[in-house]
Amino acid sequence: MKKLTFAAVAIAAIVFAACGGNKTTQSAEEADSTKNFEQQQIEAAIKMNFDSLASEIARLKRLPIMEKDGAIVLTDEERQVRPNYLLDPAIAETTMTLSEKYRVLSGLEIDREIAALYGLPLEDYDKAIAKMMADINDPSFKAVENESSISEASQALYDAMNQNERINFFWQIVSASLVEQLYIISQNTDKFLAAFDDDAVSNVTLRIILIQDAINRLTEYDPELLPVAEAIDPLSVINATSVAELKEQMGQAKDQITEARQALIELIY
Repeated sequence: MKKLTFAAVAIAAIVFAACGGNKTTQSAEEADSTKNFEQQQIEAAIKMNFDSLASEIARLKRLPIMEKDGAIVLTDEERQVRPNYLLDPAIAETTMTLSEKYRVLSGLEIDREIAALYGLPLEDYDKAIAKMMADINDPSFKAVENESSISEASQALYDAMNQNERINFFWQIVSASLVEQLYIISQNTDKFLAAFDDDAVSNVTLRIILIQDAINRLTEYDPELLPVAEAIDPLSVINATSVAELKEQMGQAKDQITEARQALIELIY
């Protein structure tokens, strides 16, 4: 996937019409000036919109399954039942495109946290994550190197990726992170939703709305994001405002969540 800047988005979006409609009398310099002004206005409006969406996501609390304060506690007996739904770290060897690498990296970081929760060995996850980060070689990651997961520091990461002209990949990361967390929750709703309250549920619903909005807008300018939009579109059925509603909807949407994960992270097309 090519790099995407707000300037590139503006160029893709602008439809230039000369002022006054008299092209023969308007100088080339005046036309260029008008076009540049219009492009700057479009670019500013687009940037403001995506900045707002990213800022809203940054203000949302992390989902309880990603909290480090013991929001979810497993008994010794529960730890004996090892989760068979986590990504195999070897998936890092199968990624081909840069988009795939960003999404798989996001999924592996989520799964590493769940593996730690179950007391599983983390060495293979650490190696796979290190490989992904080396393959991607994104200087934006330096802005969040003190965070345990790139998807947890969304505002700092967004700003850095904007500066480094990789803003489209930011939305790939947050989409994959959302899908992977929903997938994990769907595998054991009784345990994982026990740590949720209605506020956390509202965060899930709002996160889905914001990410879908951003991805759908970006597909107008970057067709390579269409598979992401298609994968997460079915998640709109999750619009719960209470824990009971979310549990019911997660059960109803389990197949759609699995399919989204297969498309974005497991790379099963």
